[in-house]
Amino acid sequence: MHGLGNDFVVIDAINQLVELTTEQIKQLADRHFGVGFDQLLLVKPALGDADFRYVIYNADGSEVSQCGNGARCFALFVTQKGLTDKRSIRVETGSGELILNIDGQQVTVDMGLPRFAPASIPLLIDQQQLTYTVNVGGESVEFTALSMGNPHAVIQVDNIENAAVQVAGAALESHEIFPERANIGFSETVNHSTIKLRVYERGAGETLACGSGACAAVVAGVQLGKLTAPVNVDLQGGQLTIDWQGEGHSVMMTGPATFVFDGMIEL
Repeated sequence: MHGLGNDFVVIDAINQLVELTTEQIKQLADRHFGVGFDQLLLVKPALGDADFRYVIYNADGSEVSQCGNGARCFALFVTQKGLTDKRSIRVETGSGELILNIDGQQVTVDMGLPRFAPASIPLLIDQQQLTYTVNVGGESVEFTALSMGNPHAVIQVDNIENAAVQVAGAALESHEIFPERANIGFSETVNHSTIKLRVYERGAGETLACGSGACAAVVAGVQLGKLTAPVNVDLQGGQLTIDWQGEGHSVMMTGPATFVFDGMIEL
């Protein structure tokens, strides 16, 4: 499946027992010798009273707590595979519960409250600030940091085309200031309701779209006074609409999800 080009292998772990090793995940992720994906999603029974639980792995085998594009694919998967007939479902993730609302191919995800306290991101800074500055490769880089259930840093750029996504993204993603690494967004403000965005995702590199990254970029832009929600986010794979009405409000993300193919593989 894919959400705006951010691609996933989704596995039904309700009707079959699935236990994958890190090496098997890497094998699946290999685009030449496996299937290929940015993230792997396991659809599992809920532990509590939610409808489902889902577990997310990066292409390098590391487990992550949140994935916005994956959540939309998850919603379409469980409905089209007949695992539920609901159009609003509750899903347990590693960072809390998500509410997914399905309308045809479009899915709106209640991504929950953004968190700004450094310890909740996590970010190794004592005092919460609107922006932070670190040295990356001998240059000072200013960014906004927050958690959308996973850590994000958002850098404001004048031109998305020539942003140093590969170099600065890779350096900041694994910078010591982020003990659990981070997703690095490069955001260009087009007008108060539109941005262009590229994201270097932890454990995956630059992807064609990042749902939680789009949420983080809009939250950062609203906080900086650059944006007024709802905001259209133009990613390389397509467009998402993000709505955030300020602190105390959930971030709502709306966008498509798409099936590519079904298959079987022996590991």
